[in-house]
Amino acid sequence: MHVHHFFDTDSATFTYVVSDPDTKKCAIIDSVLNYDMFSGKTTTVSNDKVIAYVNEQGLSVDWILETHAHADHLTGSHYLRERLGGKIGIGEHIKDVLQFWVPLFNTANDTLLDGSQFDHLFKDGELFSIGSIEVKVMHTPGHTPACVTYLMGDAAFVGDTIFMPYVGTARTDFPGGSAKRLYQSIQKLLALPANTYLFTCHDYPPPGQSEAYISTVAEQKAKNIMVRDGVSEAEYVAARNAKDVGKAVPRLLLPSIQVNLRAGDLGKAENNGVQYIKIPLNKL
Repeated sequence: MHVHHFFDTDSATFTYVVSDPDTKKCAIIDSVLNYDMFSGKTTTVSNDKVIAYVNEQGLSVDWILETHAHADHLTGSHYLRERLGGKIGIGEHIKDVLQFWVPLFNTANDTLLDGSQFDHLFKDGELFSIGSIEVKVMHTPGHTPACVTYLMGDAAFVGDTIFMPYVGTARTDFPGGSAKRLYQSIQKLLALPANTYLFTCHDYPPPGQSEAYISTVAEQKAKNIMVRDGVSEAEYVAARNAKDVGKAVPRLLLPSIQVNLRAGDLGKAENNGVQYIKIPLNKL
């Protein structure tokens, strides 16, 4: 198995291309569609880097995977599927997220509540393959109800569930989030073999330090500032909730969630031929 990463500096997001050298099949995990919130303009700079790499390596895309519906960047899944093929997959609990957000945006006309805009909704424990690479899906809620981790041999792609040890963990104050559930999900990850590599979706390093994306279970258990060994569930819940009090809404939350619930489709154009991002006023 080969893992190649890309980093979008604007959203501090890592996108991964996981490939099987034997079959040249691959999966793209947590892609980014670039979006300027001031102009409302989307660009495909980050996606096009991924496409160039896939083509240069002679890879064939089996899957375009989401660890969850991101609140800090728009997904490039729809754009990538149009150009590279493959199936878009996300955890089945995306339906819980849809039930909350679609009524708020009033977008039932172009955002299906059953999740069928995604090609596949993964169940907890489900197995699938990327060429000869077996993948197991682990439901890891807490940050959102729909978060999943993709386990592949000695590697786990954890999304926002856990960050680099010096950052800690994801926030849990989004609708359906829970510090208690996140702690329990992280314990499932920390129960994996000590040498398991954890690939995270974001990094927010201290000043002067370069971004990083990979740690091990052993490193997390020894050094994570929020959930290292010896931190109880009650201690973590209290610390996480305190950290989330008054936390600012992510700057791209409303555009991101709206588009990501459509698997990256920008939505139906109105009668003037223009697509719009809707911003509900005084609701968050």
